[in-house]
Amino acid sequence: MSAAVRVMPCLGLAADADRVVKGACFTELSDVGDPVELAVAYEQAGADELVFLDLSCSSEGRSGLLEVIRATAAVVSVPLTVRGGVRSISDVDAFLRAGADKVGLNTSAVERPQLIAEIARQFGSAVVTLCVDARRVPGTMSGFEVMTRGGRQPTGTDAVAWAVCGAELGAGEILLNSVDARGTGDGFDLDLIRAVRGVVDIPVIASGGAGELAHFPSAVDAGASGLLAASVFHIGEVSIGSVKRELEAAGHLVL
Repeated sequence: MSAAVRVMPCLGLAADADRVVKGACFTELSDVGDPVELAVAYEQAGADELVFLDLSCSSEGRSGLLEVIRATAAVVSVPLTVRGGVRSISDVDAFLRAGADKVGLNTSAVERPQLIAEIARQFGSAVVTLCVDARRVPGTMSGFEVMTRGGRQPTGTDAVAWAVCGAELGAGEILLNSVDARGTGDGFDLDLIRAVRGVVDIPVIASGGAGELAHFPSAVDAGASGLLAASVFHIGEVSIGSVKRELEAAGHLVL
């Protein structure tokens, strides 16, 4: 039997980490609410995991995020993933001690791929989520290029090849974010999901573009085993419960 599909809200945190914000491509950010209160509400609504994204990636933001993780871990039981600004073993250790279950690596892993192997070796592959921000670029081997710095910096690295490399180095899962689709509400990039799913054996989480219920089962059909969204949940266009009912109606197993 296939594993249950995970539905995962993403909570993007402002520079001081005390408020959740939303906005397309990290611009025109607007306040959503208190991160701990939102985490509790999302767990009660049926979220399977929660992803906290540090939008500042600064030492100040990381300090604030540690406090948010401690406070959240004290009141929720679902797994917590931290993304943004994780650059070292000591960063990982600090977040795990604060109550996080996983860390997401993007820019730091692209700049030094062995960081994936080092974290997996010390803490286990289940702790490592490789976050692949990808955009469509004609002429690349797969048609997709890895982006860093919050999706703003091109790298010249093929996204599908990088996903394979990350899995081989020890990542436990791939968080696959479409830079093109992010914030559009036009749906997940199904071609990107299919391309990565076809070459890795670890779970693939689809991110970027969710705008309506029909988009979620389509991503699972393309190969995703986890579904990450932010604004569509924050503004109440769809609920976690309605997404799970839509997935069940399409024949997919949910928790």
